Amino acid sequence: MGRRTYSVCPVCLKRIPAERVDEDGGTFLHKACPEHGAFRTILWRGRTDLDAWIGNAEGAPLESPRCPEACGLCPDHLQGTCCVLLEVTKRCDLACRFCFADGGGGAEPAFGDLEAQLRQLAVPGKTLVQLSGGEPTTRADLPELVAAAKAVGCRYVQLNSNGLRLAEDAGYARALADAGLSFVFMQFDGTDDAIHARLRGRPLLAAKRRAIEHCAASNLGVTLVPTVVPGVNTHDLGGILRLAVSLAPAVRGVHFQPVSHLGRIPAPPTDELRFTLDELLAGLERQAEGLLPPGRLLPSHCDHPMCGFHGDFVVGPDGRLAPLSRPRGAGSEGCCGPATADQNRAFVARRWLRPLPVKLEEACCQDLRDLDYFSSRVQTHGFTVTAMAFQDAGNLDLERLRRCSLHVFDHGRFVPFCAYYLSGFPS
Repeated sequence: MGRRTYSVCPVCLKRIPAERVDEDGGTFLHKACPEHGAFRTILWRGRTDLDAWIGNAEGAPLESPRCPEACGLCPDHLQGTCCVLLEVTKRCDLACRFCFADGGGGAEPAFGDLEAQLRQLAVPGKTLVQLSGGEPTTRADLPELVAAAKAVGCRYVQLNSNGLRLAEDAGYARALADAGLSFVFMQFDGTDDAIHARLRGRPLLAAKRRAIEHCAASNLGVTLVPTVVPGVNTHDLGGILRLAVSLAPAVRGVHFQPVSHLGRIPAPPTDELRFTLDELLAGLERQAEGLLPPGRLLPSHCDHPMCGFHGDFVVGPDGRLAPLSRPRGAGSEGCCGPATADQNRAFVARRWLRPLPVKLEEACCQDLRDLDYFSSRVQTHGFTVTAMAFQDAGNLDLERLRRCSLHVFDHGRFVPFCAYYLSGFPS
């Protein structure tokens, strides 16, 4: 017997019982729909021990869940909102093979409607809102939307972007910064243009580098966000991290996202098209050996541990990552301990914001063992290595969904990300 849970049929999306089962050296989700038959999906490939990774994060199994139909948030939900995502457009200037939002068309939300939603979602002095899409920079009034978010009390305003307009127009990056933008989540899939061409349709590496430069000139911190797809860029995990570290302090971290089969996907996924969180963890530590200290990527304690990991570092003057947390198995409690959304939000904001430059070269001692130098260096060169493994109709586990802290806001409802973008697989 494995652990009982609930999932959905990947065809009709009806809620059905499911079970996590250890077999063939990995962990699989088993489920059966009365109408569409049985399904088996890989969850964990055994690169690290799943029970040790999860620890005591799970309580008794769900008995009669209401989600995902009742998501909005339902009383079964166990976590508050760390980051709230607001879709500001469906339009996009790319046509990517994988797109959870299936961007590219549709009506543009009116500015007044978005402003009203910002007023609804904001908790003054606390809220971290991510302006997403589609591609938000296709809106002419995006700086005004950023200013509107700040005006209603959002403490942090994050932009989710492919970076193309930021690359084309340094003045646009400045306008966003002047309006109050806090930091940028930038799509960045690899260090080779062949990777970008396969996933995004054309070579984009030079444009991404220009976008980072323009953001840095406007003091906007950038976190790189690779979508990790088997057979495309799983070999480049270490390369992405090395490039990101070399671009600090303009780049504040890397947020890896193993591909999830939501929205627009090329075909129904097989297990060979999945890249599990433990595979990402093992591949990253292997490829970044010598740069990434071993054992310093820790399971999420804010969302479910199978949903992500994080590592907290400072880029030293030698260009290496010095850890700011204890290694796995040494009592480290993660970014927010056993975990509130408020603590997690404060953690990521401290690292992703790019503070005004500090003249470290004037320090009397450029040694991280010197307290004054260390304190200044953490402010300017703090760096995170994080991951989020979104769920889709094949691997959705309601045990994980009810611990989600990334919520999409849709006209009064806060909906867990994976429930909001959940879509049946094409036949």
